[in-house]
Amino acid sequence: MRVHVVSDVHGNSRDLAAAGTGADALVCLGDLVLFLDYADHSRGIFPDLFGAANAGALVELRTARRFEEARELGRRLWGELDGTGVSRESVIEGAVRRQYAELFAAFPTPTYATYGNVDIPRLWPEYAGPGTTVLDGQRIEIGGRVFGFVGGGLTTPMGTPYEISDEEYAAKIEAVGEVDVLCTHIPPDVPELCYDIVARRFERGSAALLHAIRTTRPRYSLFGHVHQPLARRIRIGGTECVNVGHFNATGAPYVLEW
Repeated sequence: MRVHVVSDVHGNSRDLAAAGTGADALVCLGDLVLFLDYADHSRGIFPDLFGAANAGALVELRTARRFEEARELGRRLWGELDGTGVSRESVIEGAVRRQYAELFAAFPTPTYATYGNVDIPRLWPEYAGPGTTVLDGQRIEIGGRVFGFVGGGLTTPMGTPYEISDEEYAAKIEAVGEVDVLCTHIPPDVPELCYDIVARRFERGSAALLHAIRTTRPRYSLFGHVHQPLARRIRIGGTECVNVGHFNATGAPYVLEW
């Protein structure tokens, strides 16, 4: 059995269309939407609306952890857009819908997917075709192994679309229970897995996920979210914990075989 795993697609539909080649199934761990590309400030919803220069300024402020200044820049730019009589919600949703139409069409059959923190879950049923199974706080058997899926991220100053409380996230981890492969968007709360060496900050990992790894001992814990982690993989007891990679940048899936 061969399963390809991707995460943090962020608009890379071209490589996504080939990500399942040679695999029996594709697993996607979320963040399909590209709002702002930290490497190329001309790509994404934000620069399409406000230009690459403003996108670069926002990236610089966020990277320096000057979050209040970043929020103020955002408020000013969105305020100018609001002044035109256009609803920011409708503008964002329209852009997300265009990306989803292209990205979901690129998924091979079968695909098993969960949400990232920048995704909008309520839109997924409109775009997921019959070959795509969406799971969140649920489990499924693939090739004789049980895979559990938990989507979304934990609350942060960024306020991305699908952030939930620690308690809600822990409840989904508990609902999944014992599995062979635990698939999440965010990593367990381990410093070297959570630190992004380019953004120079710790992303939020889950303590509940770390507890589940230690107590239920899955063969694999697979995740994304941290684009340039200090460590891409570590072992916790008998569990191989793997950041499957920033697919937007690499275009290459992680390969799981048994």
